[in-house]
Amino acid sequence: MIYFVLTPIYTRALPVGGNGIFTAMYANASIVNAILAFGMETTYFRYLQKRSDKRQQVYNNAFGLVIAVTLLFLIFCLLFLNPIISYMQAGVAKDHADYTFYVKCFLVILVADAFCVIPFAKIRADGRPLKYAFVKCTNILFVVLFNLFFLFGVPFIIRHHLVGSEWMAGWYRPHWVGYVFLANAAASVFTIVLLLPEVIQLKLKFDVSMYREMFVYSWPVTIASISYIINESLDKNMLKHMLPQAISDRDVGIYGTCAKIAIFLSIFVQAFRLGAEPFFFSHAKNKNSGDTYARIMNYFVITVAVITVGVVANVDILATVILGKHIKEINHHLVPNVFWEGLGVIPPLLFGYLSLGIYMNLSVWYKLSDQTKYGLYISGIGAILTIILNWVFIPKYSYMASAWISFIAYVVMMVLSYIWGQRNYPIPYNLKKNLIYIIIAAVFVYLSFYIFNHNIFIGNALFILFIAGAYIVEQKELKAILRR
Repeated sequence: MIYFVLTPIYTRALPVGGNGIFTAMYANASIVNAILAFGMETTYFRYLQKRSDKRQQVYNNAFGLVIAVTLLFLIFCLLFLNPIISYMQAGVAKDHADYTFYVKCFLVILVADAFCVIPFAKIRADGRPLKYAFVKCTNILFVVLFNLFFLFGVPFIIRHHLVGSEWMAGWYRPHWVGYVFLANAAASVFTIVLLLPEVIQLKLKFDVSMYREMFVYSWPVTIASISYIINESLDKNMLKHMLPQAISDRDVGIYGTCAKIAIFLSIFVQAFRLGAEPFFFSHAKNKNSGDTYARIMNYFVITVAVITVGVVANVDILATVILGKHIKEINHHLVPNVFWEGLGVIPPLLFGYLSLGIYMNLSVWYKLSDQTKYGLYISGIGAILTIILNWVFIPKYSYMASAWISFIAYVVMMVLSYIWGQRNYPIPYNLKKNLIYIIIAAVFVYLSFYIFNHNIFIGNALFILFIAGAYIVEQKELKAILRR
């Protein structure tokens, strides 16, 4: 949620083009993150369940492989640093020094974050959510403080001639996005320090036969993860490279910033995955595990549908907080806030995240049955759709095309996972009930956003009606759960 919290700051402290650079850099970083993790997070949980008698060996293998991949990546980037910088610039020669700094910051971020993947997974597997939350929240605090210092603290010191103002004035650059990346790099390095108790538990003793098994399991997960990130992030890169240079950073900035409004649902989906993945593995051997997974799906669908309708009902309030007022004053003139142009991306992005969350629930079947190749197929199809459709429609429709294509790709992935899953590892999902909730949510969102032009009163009336209807239908089951 950190970049949701900071988005109102960025929209005020950075130019629209700066927000575009920010969005494009993180889109590239997310793809590399998936490669460096090498599917070892999921593989680690699976092999803790399969080889519960060799927990230390599983940790050694998973952590050791991630470190090896990360070191190879770092060597490769250092050897080809200039071509990488040129690619990121996308032809903007005047910013070479800036992009050199950006890329170096992201090398630090990527290497540090990859180093933390398995220690974080170990904390989750050991059932220590407080330690996990403490490290993550400390990282967030560090990022926020650094951002506030560079974007607001230093200008305040210079403006009021406080101690150190002359020195700071010699190097400080107002409204520079590089400070955001520097803050993240510093926080990522500090996170390693907080995870040292887990890091030092690594022993350089590897089980080669187990490693082969883990590799066979993990590489399709890696490709699937890359494909997922392509679905999630490649559109920002394609926008930057396919649109004219005069508007590319602007449109990427608008798209990336407006997408933050949909982040409430994305946060829930990601948080659910963090808790659900180890739970699914640990309950795999239970007799009624299928019924448990189906019940979890029912309430997951209800929750994400409620969040979707609620976000759309209050989209104008969220936009005012995140993007600023619809009309703002610049040099004593009232002008439209360009970020509000992109609000149309929110409904398709929300339903895309809803579909992605359902897909994450459905994906339990190929992870538990060791058929991770299906994850590769499903995500690969989604990635191919994303690339082809964006290539065709971005030149004409810009970021609106990207938002709808993201939704289409996740729906296709969700449907394929359900069909193949029921054939290979049947789980008794209540398809009819889940579809009814999704369809009603879609109708309410359409009425609220498009018919009533996101009127806050009508939107919230529909929101309350949706919650009340869900409660009436589910009250018997909910009371039973609460009693237990």
